[in-house]
Amino acid sequence: MNQARDQFETHVNQARDHFDQANERIKQRTGRDLILAIVIGVAIGGALVASLLFVKWLFLVFALAAGLLGTYELSRALRGGGRRIDVVPQLIAAASVLLAAASGGFWLSWVLLIVGVAFVTVWRMVAQMIAKDGRTYGAVLGDILVGAFVQVYVPFLTSLAIVLLNRDEGEWWVLSFIAIAVAADTCAYAAGLAFGKHPMAPRISPKKTWEGFAGAVAGALGLGVLLAIFLLHLTWWGGLILGASILLSATLGDLGESMLKRDLGIKDMSSWLPGHGGILDRLDSILPSTVPALALSFLLAPWIGS
Repeated sequence: MNQARDQFETHVNQARDHFDQANERIKQRTGRDLILAIVIGVAIGGALVASLLFVKWLFLVFALAAGLLGTYELSRALRGGGRRIDVVPQLIAAASVLLAAASGGFWLSWVLLIVGVAFVTVWRMVAQMIAKDGRTYGAVLGDILVGAFVQVYVPFLTSLAIVLLNRDEGEWWVLSFIAIAVAADTCAYAAGLAFGKHPMAPRISPKKTWEGFAGAVAGALGLGVLLAIFLLHLTWWGGLILGASILLSATLGDLGESMLKRDLGIKDMSSWLPGHGGILDRLDSILPSTVPALALSFLLAPWIGS
């Protein structure tokens, strides 16, 4: 028995050493702690799924928190890059847009988006006039445009997920589009690590490869069909449309944020989520996917159950 126990402990230690070495190689290649990233990702994903399945209103808490924290995170990152972004007005405008969507007002969230953009624009112009620091007209105009971008990118896109949630069977649509976006990201990561050789966009994100994108295509389309048939009661071709649309928006969102971070000279938006980076580093593929998800929930509704 002692000999068997010693052999078992030896095998366990060897397996642990192999796993640590593999994790270290992955960390050196990607800059991420794989174990920590998996633990945090599973915890957040489990809480998100539980909110959609059992306590629908709890997802609103997640969305509001993500929208406000993402707005704060992006504003801080842009300020670090030299842009004059007023954080407090951005958060006030973001909260207005998100709360309007939570109240069930799709058009109200549009109106408050316009009001919010006007609010942060006027605030920036007044603050600049008070400062009188000789900042050029072009730089001020750039600050205003970037401030408007913050409102559209984070709070407004987040509000679309809330609007989708408020539709009939909306929780299943939210769960589906998030699952497809995450599957595309995960499959791209795994395929890229295993087979990646040909860079996809080396000037924007050197670690993304065409092999990884092929994995994302397989994951998004396959899961799209399964979710369409068994969860959304759509036809298989409806699942292909959903999967392809989310794949496209998720990929563009991922590349877009990579380009933004490269322009700002940062690796992650923040370090709030160990192993992942910041809130927006996890939402970069999900936020743009709210647009096709909401549109398809209307367009594919006549074929539900067909």
